[in-house]
Amino acid sequence: MTRAITILTENFADWETALLNSTARLYYGFYTQFATPGGLPVTSSGGMLVTPQLALEEIELDELDLLMVCGGSHWQSGKAPDLGPLLRAARDKNIVLAGICDGTRVLAQAGVLDTVRHTSNSADNLLQTGYAGAALYQDVPWAVADQRVVTAPGTAPVSFTREVLRSLGIHDDNLTAYLALHGAEHRQPPVT
Repeated sequence: MTRAITILTENFADWETALLNSTARLYYGFYTQFATPGGLPVTSSGGMLVTPQLALEEIELDELDLLMVCGGSHWQSGKAPDLGPLLRAARDKNIVLAGICDGTRVLAQAGVLDTVRHTSNSADNLLQTGYAGAALYQDVPWAVADQRVVTAPGTAPVSFTREVLRSLGIHDDNLTAYLALHGAEHRQPPVT
C-alpha cells in the first residue's frame, strides 16, 4: 500500500492538497496521514479544524512513499518548524517530495530545489529563502515535477495532483478523465 504524509500548520491552505489526498485514498488505496508540529490540532485558512494522526517529530521515513508540505501563511510567520533535516533525509531515501504554495518555500529552504526544475507562487517567493536553485525556476501556472520532486503554485491543485501521482507511477485513463473534470472550469471562455 502506498503511504503518504501531508504536513500541515496553523492556517494551512485547505484546498491545496485536498484533491490529491482524496483521490489517492479513495481511488488508489493510499494510506494517507496528516502531521502537525507537536501533533496538535490546527485550523485551516477556511476555518476547518483538523486533528492529525501524528506529530512532525514522529514521522518515520521507512516505507513512506510521499511526503507533502501543504502551503499556508504559517510558513512565513517566523514560527514555522525547521523541516530541513526531515526533507533532506526523505530526499536521500528517494521518497517523492511535494510542496504547493508556500510549501515550496520549505523545500527551497531545505535545499531540495537547488538542483531540480521547480515552480512556486512566484520567483520572488523563493528568492527570499536564499536558496541556490533560482536558475531552475519555471515561471508557469501549473505543477512542475523533476526527479521525484513536485512543486506548484497554490492555484494549481489539479496539476499538482496529476504530477504527484505520476511521480509515484500512477497515470491511467481514469485519472486523466477525473482530473479533466476538475480542471474543466479553466476552459471557460473569458468574460468580455
